[in-house]
Amino acid sequence: MKLKTILYYTIIATVLSSCGAGSGGKNESGTTGWVYNDDKYGGFEVTDERQFYNNRVMPPGMIYIKGGTFTMGRISGEVLTDANNMPRRVTVSSFYMDQFEISNLQWREYLHWLSVVYHNMPGVTEKALPDTTVWRRELAFNEPYVAGYFRHVAYNNYPVVGVSWEQADEFCRWRTDRVNEKILADRGYLSLPDFATIKSMTSQDSINDIVFNTSKYLFNTTYKPLDRKGNSVTKTNWDEGHLLPEYRLPFEAEWEYAAYGMIGIEGEENYGQRRIYPWDGHSLRNPAKEFRGLMLANFARGRGDMGGMASRPNDGFTATAPVDYFQPNDYGLFNMAGNVNEWVADVYRTQSYKFVEEYNPYRGNEFREIEWEYKNIDGNMVKIPASDSLGRVKYVLLDSLNDVRNAKDGDPASHLEDWTAQLSPEQATDKMYGGTTNEEKVLASRVSNDVRVFKGGGWRDRPYWLQPANRRFLDQGKARDDLGFRCAMTYLGTDM
Repeated sequence: MKLKTILYYTIIATVLSSCGAGSGGKNESGTTGWVYNDDKYGGFEVTDERQFYNNRVMPPGMIYIKGGTFTMGRISGEVLTDANNMPRRVTVSSFYMDQFEISNLQWREYLHWLSVVYHNMPGVTEKALPDTTVWRRELAFNEPYVAGYFRHVAYNNYPVVGVSWEQADEFCRWRTDRVNEKILADRGYLSLPDFATIKSMTSQDSINDIVFNTSKYLFNTTYKPLDRKGNSVTKTNWDEGHLLPEYRLPFEAEWEYAAYGMIGIEGEENYGQRRIYPWDGHSLRNPAKEFRGLMLANFARGRGDMGGMASRPNDGFTATAPVDYFQPNDYGLFNMAGNVNEWVADVYRTQSYKFVEEYNPYRGNEFREIEWEYKNIDGNMVKIPASDSLGRVKYVLLDSLNDVRNAKDGDPASHLEDWTAQLSPEQATDKMYGGTTNEEKVLASRVSNDVRVFKGGGWRDRPYWLQPANRRFLDQGKARDDLGFRCAMTYLGTDM
């Protein structure tokens, strides 16, 4: 087996060398014989991907999850009989995922940055605030959590809750820009902004011009990164590989795959065992001798029992727990069951399992492109990306056909009548799920294109919801006191 592996890599290396794929220095093209990376021969720049990926930047806070195939979907019977989760075999490509749930401290860092950069637009920061009233109950006294859970130092390392899917998505966009900005600064491609100067600026447009945005850096030809002395700094580009892909919410398939941590048994291609939880066996207590009897996750053990009795063994927490508490799964991910549920990227449909692709399944695509505009600069009309009110590049749908959140389930083609009608995605979904008369609307489904999946179970949940396969849904603009999130990122390159 080892001999075959060595022979395989030897052949691959030989092919790459003959094709000039491993560029750098004076490598020649295997197609034309011309030299790469030399102005004398045309200046075609080629980065050595093998050298780069051996020295690439690991996304802060993340763990590499090697892709593979698994059986996605229910393990046990469906308590709610939704029939929304039939097992199916799928494959996900390699990706990164946060080791921990996003914490209160991380979210406050995000708010601080917003308050500094958009001090002329206080509504931006207010819109990003978690809804602390999710803790409030009519027949319970949770006001200390309303007042202190998000802000108090005692809860720094606890998962942020009260954030909607929309807020979590905005956090991912912000994180992408801040991480890429730091990478470019460390490598000499730009200097970090002077925040003391930003605080004194009264023109938000002027601030937006200097604040880093990944898409603006790549596509706006008029954006010139400067050092603090006002001197131009050389720009890199996406092809050279310095910039990381976007942080985003994990797809449902990715989240479920990562939660199980089924790294498998080396050498056994058809390892078919399925787990119920992110650990082996069906018990919820730790079987290891030194931890025997302790709970493996933070959940409600029964009616009125959120954390057991004061004496061990119990999970030790009546509500949420720190994001690094309890044992991680085989990938090293913490709290993939219990503590708080977690948002995933997917739009909810009961029948998605019938239609999604076998490779990287996902429902929720809105295929967008940059909105371009022309601007007069020094007497010349220059084509540049349009900006939103926050100075970010604006992406738009070219037409409603590129919004495929309801593909094959709520789109015109899925209706028994009027399937040729030219309806917007919202109209088509409402036609299927919303009803037309007042009576129908009262009994209408809560399904829409703005309803997202969440998974994992939380501190209020029974063990059934700790199974990674099980799924629930909530409007993307709403929040709960047992619902948080973590980020993911696509891995670029070979899975080997």
